[in-house]
Amino acid sequence: EVQLVESGGDSVQPGRSLRLSCVGSGFTFKFSGMSWVRQAPGKDFEWLASLDWNGATNYADSMKGRATISRDNAENTLFLHLNSLKIDDTAMYYCANSLLVRCNGTSCYTAYGQKYANNWGQGTQVTVSS
Repeated sequence: EVQLVESGGDSVQPGRSLRLSCVGSGFTFKFSGMSWVRQAPGKDFEWLASLDWNGATNYADSMKGRATISRDNAENTLFLHLNSLKIDDTAMYYCANSLLVRCNGTSCYTAYGQKYANNWGQGTQVTVSS
């Protein structure tokens, strides 16, 4: 059974940084494309970034220059470093064991149009406020 456990969220002031973590189990982590998405209150899921098994990265425009996705295969852990946090970054953040490129509503998809089928983890809450 695939399990994804996110952590690292916090309440911070604008301009600060956070590192989110996601520990995966139940699949071969080192050969999996991984992604981060988020859901702000009352809004649809938003794809943020993806990291392929070979190190190739892809970022949403909203994250370019402010986020870095990385992984530690020895620890089965995916990271998302968020810098210069804004109030609009307030959301629940989730990871996925798939190479996603977009979301629509509460569904997210690969570049081939395949819907992400695994259950989402519990997420980690990021709150940015002054």
